[in-house]
Amino acid sequence: MTFVLFAISCKQSDKPLSPEELGMSSDTLAFAADRMQSYINDGNLAGIAVRTIKDGYMVQDKRFGYADIENEDSIAENTIYRIFSMSKPITTVALMTLYDDGKFELDDKVSDFIPEFEETKVYIPAEDGFTLEPQENEMTIRHLLTHTSGLTYGWEPGSYVDSIYNATGVASWDAPLADKVKQLAGIPLKYQPGTRWEYGLSIDVAGYLVEVMSEMTFDKYLSVMVFEPLGMDDTGFHVPEEKHSRLAALYTKDEEGKLTKLSGTAGLTEDEEADFNDIFKKPAIHFSGGGGLVSTVDDYERFCRMLLNGGELDGVRILEESTVDMIMSDQLPEVVDYASGSGYGLGGRVSTESGAYGWSGAASTSFVIEPSHDLIVLAFTQFMPSQYTYSDEYKSFMRRAVSK
Repeated sequence: MTFVLFAISCKQSDKPLSPEELGMSSDTLAFAADRMQSYINDGNLAGIAVRTIKDGYMVQDKRFGYADIENEDSIAENTIYRIFSMSKPITTVALMTLYDDGKFELDDKVSDFIPEFEETKVYIPAEDGFTLEPQENEMTIRHLLTHTSGLTYGWEPGSYVDSIYNATGVASWDAPLADKVKQLAGIPLKYQPGTRWEYGLSIDVAGYLVEVMSEMTFDKYLSVMVFEPLGMDDTGFHVPEEKHSRLAALYTKDEEGKLTKLSGTAGLTEDEEADFNDIFKKPAIHFSGGGGLVSTVDDYERFCRMLLNGGELDGVRILEESTVDMIMSDQLPEVVDYASGSGYGLGGRVSTESGAYGWSGAASTSFVIEPSHDLIVLAFTQFMPSQYTYSDEYKSFMRRAVSK
């Protein structure tokens, strides 16, 4: 297999570079591609797109299998994917542009901007039931961006607070963002802010903070301040009709282990007859900063390159370099544990060893940025429930391929 690298961004070269000239192994890259193809051959995934950028050059850009098996539509360079929680780093960047504008400090109270949260109580279990107590250290913007706010997603069986989320539908996308956030403020926090990491609606609240501070709807702010400057033309909260044919189908496995299109709505809409595959084909009424975006590999690559470049891409500055450093460094309170070998930055996981920053999405998309090796790795598919075996394997191969 022959690898040819092409200059991207402002990188220039008189001749194509080999992977070895950038300190990567062609053999390992080839083997990684073969392994991705095996996921298709074995019927585990419908289609995969992977891309690796090293020192600003595209080292590998491969697509395997189908965006839609039934219609025999192959994964294409411009295929659109539901990125779900990979929306979170984008929302974080949007909010931090307002930090650069002096609109807030990370340790400002959320209630300074959303007054309804000032009176939000905290659930405290007790021997004879529970009590609702005031916040000891009131929820801050840093708490939101590090998932230490006390907000949750409603996923834990038997949890009193999670049961309220489920009963009220507060996590669904069936009403405007402002309405949902204010409803959320009336539900007890699951724990005291700053004392525990738990995945939840924190970044959705951060998206609403963008609306409050900018006096623009969240979708409009993202378009004007992030997507348009970065040239992310296919990223947004829905897929326009003229692009419907480019949206990859979302797959799962049936009882016999065969790939099948995912149906149902998983609580994202009140329309019980809606097909999960069609949810993003109509304009959103709720702009979920935690999971509501669609994007392409091209667009998300540009977003990653902006972060790796310290907040700037192609002469356009989105964030100050010091702000990007905060995003991509551990921001957890000292008393909070996340995972062995990992901390949590703003909107994404941070390796305490390598400094790598990344996150993933519920439909099995994933990315990582490794500043120490000037490396960006993207791995996209459309499968639920989340299956990251293929992307973890691919990222591992890319780390092994780096020889210096």
